[in-house]
Amino acid sequence: MSELRQEPYHLTIKELPADERPREKLRLRGAGSLSTAELLAIILNTGMKGETVIDIAHRLLVEHDGLAGLVRADFEDLRRTRGLGEAKASKLKATLELARRISATQPQERPQIKSPEDIYLLLGSEMAVLDQEQLRVLLLDTKNRVTRTVTVYQGSVNSAQVRVAELFRDAVRVNAPAIILVHNHPSGDAEPSRADAQITAEAQKAGDLLGIDVVDHVVIGDGQFTSLRRAGMGFSG
Repeated sequence: MSELRQEPYHLTIKELPADERPREKLRLRGAGSLSTAELLAIILNTGMKGETVIDIAHRLLVEHDGLAGLVRADFEDLRRTRGLGEAKASKLKATLELARRISATQPQERPQIKSPEDIYLLLGSEMAVLDQEQLRVLLLDTKNRVTRTVTVYQGSVNSAQVRVAELFRDAVRVNAPAIILVHNHPSGDAEPSRADAQITAEAQKAGDLLGIDVVDHVVIGDGQFTSLRRAGMGFSG
């Protein structure tokens, strides 16, 4: 007698711990603490039978090869996507178009990075209070202005888990000439670890091959930060 095949079980949004629900996380920790899928989930608002709104958001990102693919997606294709429909597709396209227009206008007002202090001023107050480690990548233009900030890892940032290709994925897509790595230590200690230096060294080697400059890697702690380039850790030159 064959065994009954069990369908995978998906937690509903209401079954998640309160501080892990996208809206609550945004309110408690700020929008920067949310993954791309969680931000999309807030826009889409509701899921469907057998699939939470976060599941739908993850599926959209996979099917369209990330956020950049969603921006380029045809409205009719989105409208016919399981779990969306005309109203959600319209809301999604409108939100992404607004983001695109904001990014394209007044590039001179984008934050310009001239020193590690600028990086800390940009992200320090937000990342210092996170209760989990996050690794973010700042994408820069030719004048070291920040065009985008991408959260690449959350939970644990170490050389065993970080895939160097992920650090450059968005930079390659948008043809960014330079990046900066930033991560926090929830302990409050901004002293870089040996793993932090190893990640930096591997990233610099990959950047040299890709023609993308790794400007710095900054560790943020409680009211303090460390620039690995300034400290001479992980950078060969």
